[in-house]
Amino acid sequence: MKKKTVCVIGLGYIGLPTAALIANKGFLVSGVDVNNKVISTINKGKIHIIEADLVSSVKSAVSSGQLKAFNKVQLSDVYMICVPTPFHKNEGIPKPNIDYVISATKSIASFIKSGDLIILESTSPVGTTEKIQQILIDCGANLNNVHIAYCPERVLPGKIMTELVENDRIVGGLTSVSTKKIVDFYRLFVKGNIFETNAKTAEMSKLAENSFRDLNIAYANELSMICSKQDINVWNLIELANKHPRVNILQPGTGVGGHCIAVDPWFIVSQDFENTKLIRTSREVNNLKTRWVIDQIKSNVDKYFLKTSIKPKIACLGLSFKPDIDDLRESKALEVAETLLAEGYEIFAVEPNIQSHKNLSILNSSDAIKKADIICILVKHREFLQPEIKSKLIKSEALDFCGALS
Repeated sequence: MKKKTVCVIGLGYIGLPTAALIANKGFLVSGVDVNNKVISTINKGKIHIIEADLVSSVKSAVSSGQLKAFNKVQLSDVYMICVPTPFHKNEGIPKPNIDYVISATKSIASFIKSGDLIILESTSPVGTTEKIQQILIDCGANLNNVHIAYCPERVLPGKIMTELVENDRIVGGLTSVSTKKIVDFYRLFVKGNIFETNAKTAEMSKLAENSFRDLNIAYANELSMICSKQDINVWNLIELANKHPRVNILQPGTGVGGHCIAVDPWFIVSQDFENTKLIRTSREVNNLKTRWVIDQIKSNVDKYFLKTSIKPKIACLGLSFKPDIDDLRESKALEVAETLLAEGYEIFAVEPNIQSHKNLSILNSSDAIKKADIICILVKHREFLQPEIKSKLIKSEALDFCGALS
């Protein structure tokens, strides 16, 4: 296949690494984002997010002239939609919000020509790829010989640049011809296997993968609450249980955050409430774990106050949704810290991967440990595992909600 020009819409945690990877493979890539600060940063060869190996990849792609960022769609042969798909946090079951996908689709409508490829990578409810096709038709686009497919990203933050290349992918086209055309495109930069299916199956596969993860984490989180009540070290328990050849219990934590696992199960539930009892329960357990963490901290505050008549200062170590990244989306650690702050507690936050936060005072680990009366480890960042810091945390009898001291 002749190398085509590519327009990547959305330059966040998936769009920017994808754009940089493709550009370094020799494609001429236009990155599009609504944030002018992001555009300016990228066009300087710099990055606005923390991700291993991303800075060198972006710098190389921009320096070679293969990648340039814009605030408007550029005429291309391939359009990749990598925008956020959050949910509406209203009463009842959260509903998927595909407004950004709709907006991105409308923005490319006037550029579409024969032979173009349109790829949705954003995690989306079943039927969204078909909706893209209908929006383009409604906008007057001629879809003759235009190929549309869904290809969900399946990467782990912190390893995105590697997994974009090495991981297997699923491509689900609206037609079998579209599937094959877009599989051929991905084979130019993906080393993993690429499996062909239809759009609806590909959409459901992404949701099913993350719901499976959510369910298994819910078991670990529920187990951690049971063990706490019975004065059992859950980390030791899981290590022993996992000695069984067919048991692999995951690690409990502060809850489940991020742009995928904490969100995607609701996309399934919102389309079929009756048949998603287990998926709903998993979501409820993982959200309950966060409330349980807050209650545990407040219980320790009460004990401290009864003993000293002093309202303690609380250090919250970790704000991101998982270790060693700067991503705060749907972060339960952040929710813990902000909830305590809103309820009038004095909070010191430690997050090695960000410099500041609009609501919380950010300190380094040593200062926070020194100033705080109660220390809570919410995210297992590598910095907290360093011998000097870890020894201080052990001596301070820190509340460990993520197994950092085990």
